[in-house]
Amino acid sequence: MPKKKKTITAEDLYSFELITDIDVSPDGSTVVYAQQRVDRKTEKKSSNLWIVQTRGGAPVQFTRGDQSDSHARFSPDGKEIAFISNRGSATQPQIYKIPLNGGEAYQLTKFTGMLFGFRWSPDGKNLVVNFVKKDAETAEREKDENKKKLGVVARRYDRPFYKMDGFGFLPKERMHLWVVNAKSGKAVQLTDHKVFDEGDPYWTNDGKNILFVSNRTDEPDLNIYESNFYTVPAKGGKIKEIPTFKKGEMMAATFSPDGKWISFLGKEGAGDWWRNIQLYVVASNGKSAPVSLTDKFDIDCNFTNINDIIGALTITRPTWSADGKSLYFQISRHGDTVLKKIDIETGEIEDVITGEGAVGKFCFDSKQEKLVWFHADRESVGQIFVWDMKSGKVKKLTKVNEKFLNKLDLGEIEEVWFRGSDKNDVQGWILKPPGFNPKKKYPSILEIHGGPLMMYGNLFMHEFHYLASKGYVVYFCNPRGGQGYGEKHAKAIHNKWGTKDYEDLMRFTDLMVRKPYIDKDRMGVTGGSYGGYMTNWIIGHTHRFKAAVTQRSVSNLVSMWGSSDFNWIFQEAFGNKPPWENLANYWKQSPMKYIGNAKTPTLVIHNEADHRCQIEQGEQVFIALKTLGVDTEFIRFPDEPHGLSRGGRTDRRIERLNAISGWFDKYLKKKK
Repeated sequence: MPKKKKTITAEDLYSFELITDIDVSPDGSTVVYAQQRVDRKTEKKSSNLWIVQTRGGAPVQFTRGDQSDSHARFSPDGKEIAFISNRGSATQPQIYKIPLNGGEAYQLTKFTGMLFGFRWSPDGKNLVVNFVKKDAETAEREKDENKKKLGVVARRYDRPFYKMDGFGFLPKERMHLWVVNAKSGKAVQLTDHKVFDEGDPYWTNDGKNILFVSNRTDEPDLNIYESNFYTVPAKGGKIKEIPTFKKGEMMAATFSPDGKWISFLGKEGAGDWWRNIQLYVVASNGKSAPVSLTDKFDIDCNFTNINDIIGALTITRPTWSADGKSLYFQISRHGDTVLKKIDIETGEIEDVITGEGAVGKFCFDSKQEKLVWFHADRESVGQIFVWDMKSGKVKKLTKVNEKFLNKLDLGEIEEVWFRGSDKNDVQGWILKPPGFNPKKKYPSILEIHGGPLMMYGNLFMHEFHYLASKGYVVYFCNPRGGQGYGEKHAKAIHNKWGTKDYEDLMRFTDLMVRKPYIDKDRMGVTGGSYGGYMTNWIIGHTHRFKAAVTQRSVSNLVSMWGSSDFNWIFQEAFGNKPPWENLANYWKQSPMKYIGNAKTPTLVIHNEADHRCQIEQGEQVFIALKTLGVDTEFIRFPDEPHGLSRGGRTDRRIERLNAISGWFDKYLKKKK
């Protein structure tokens, strides 16, 4: 008899190892990737580099040690790999190089500050680096052991954007471009300004200039849609502008093979959160306006899939075909992220990599004979694949986590489409517990995603499988307000939070109530961020759920304004006026306005270092429920930012999961 499979546990988070980044050698023979693990005793996350041949064979560990080795990139000749590491006793990450044919890694840079990535020059002689210098006050404090021990006395800012979730308080210095000699490590600063940042650098094909994005208005933090493309000579010199939009967003630029065109991702206009990210081209000489290649298709050229075991699931720069006639790019659509190819002249789109799941980081060899990509789906947290574009053969190159996952009974997922309140189509999924018996009545949990401009889909969600292992039917969907279903779907709740989104969620709940295996008297609801907003909204508008867990939530849009790291730009989603000009509108869309109606026992979870949704948002809900006499508890996680559920310290992630299941067990598994 086959051995009975186990069900997943919260502690299994320690067992996952994640592929977090990939790159392919110029000749297409070798893939380097970073693989992350967690030490249960120390809670430390470490990553090392691994090598695997595209012809197949077992991967080989390339670097060792309990440090973080990441952002590995092959040199243009394929003989070396440069990467970022905090190895040794260093706390300051630096760029290292290591020969592909073996040998010790050696330190190339000696930066003091924050390093945000690099890119090889086409000739392999230099690296362009995004770097933020340590400000004079911090540097002086760290020289004095007593001052260093005492820590920061005060922080003083004159800019609106002075903090960032997951990062903390921003340094006073701005992000600038540096060029590093790939042999000597000598670093030369190319740009310098007290107000401007320069980011997302990309070499011109001849290696003589560097393209970057910058907002060079007098008040960049107050004119956030006025960034543009610029170039600077690699040896230093005059900065030139390449005009794009009067107002808009742009990122992920690449040059066509002939250098005449720049492709990029972005959108024109200001404040329209619901607009799709589109694929554009613009003349590199700046003499023509950008042209959208994808506008007519109503598709989102972005990565909006949500899961909690992330790996190398990320947006990747669009890639020109070798002949310059087409572009490869990702789109998020109907719960999947796929790879497409568009003909520049005809505008025709072809499928490249499709199917259930998500295409994350992808890359080609120099001749575009090999396509390498990271792919994850509902049964795998992600593996590396290679497509030989001559033979058409596809190989899976890694098997990370496969043995572990094959031992688990994860239950079965059913995809459903249903009609929303306006006869709109909504996509959802139902996860049934391991050992599901259709003749039994099950308690259930509605999960609501964050964003709202994100989407659930065909990806592995540890949290959902964990709750299913506890005997719950877990159901989740993509109500109006999210991306991946066209602009009309996303725009439906613009300045109307708590309307069409709420209606779609209740329609899904109605559908579940009609299922013969659902106990309508034992239904729960939970969500984080915007999903926490909707959980707060739900308990103030209906009593149909017998228990709720609101996580890192938004509760009061009035106090949210200016307290988030997004600070004033939240007003764009609510009429684009500050609260003192439109207080009634903010309050109308705030769950706190309706909290007096709440009767649902609700667990409030929030993170003390959350700069996206400050903890006062959760505090308001907890205190309101307490004063109303509603059963509630408050769990605060120290030092954790907004993304605890997917990237926080593992023991805290486990405590969070146990608290959620414990709360639902208390109220949904009572004996009648």
